[in-house]
Amino acid sequence: MWADTLLTLEQGHLLRLGLWAGVSVLGGTALLAWLMVRQVAAPLLRHFAIQTAAWGAVNALIALWAWRGLTMRDFAGTQKLLNILWLNTGLDVGYAAVGLTLVIVGWRWERRLGAVGAGLGVVLQGLALALLDLRLILLIGPLR
Repeated sequence: MWADTLLTLEQGHLLRLGLWAGVSVLGGTALLAWLMVRQVAAPLLRHFAIQTAAWGAVNALIALWAWRGLTMRDFAGTQKLLNILWLNTGLDVGYAAVGLTLVIVGWRWERRLGAVGAGLGVVLQGLALALLDLRLILLIGPLR
């Protein structure tokens, strides 16, 4: 793979991450605002919205920070990028597993809808980030 092609793929990845971050912040904030305006006491939705907006803000910062460091990569740089992507994918799946644990514990043992909503928000973010990272890994393909 050529360095300029990889740079284009990385830029596309960061743009998709930024788009996901923006959708998350706007969606979470809109849901929170709707709950406040309607004066609805829905802990599941409130905690889901908080998680969604907070993760979106963090993802936006990560995308902006990573954009600043974009540069052409040689073979070693490409391998380093793939290592980081695989690590991030593992962490993302771990986030989703922690979120699922929160959902199960919140529902099964505590009957706390706030915990269920927060867990669902974490599961959604973890799976979405894992899919974004896996997409770039597949586009880069095996290094030879």
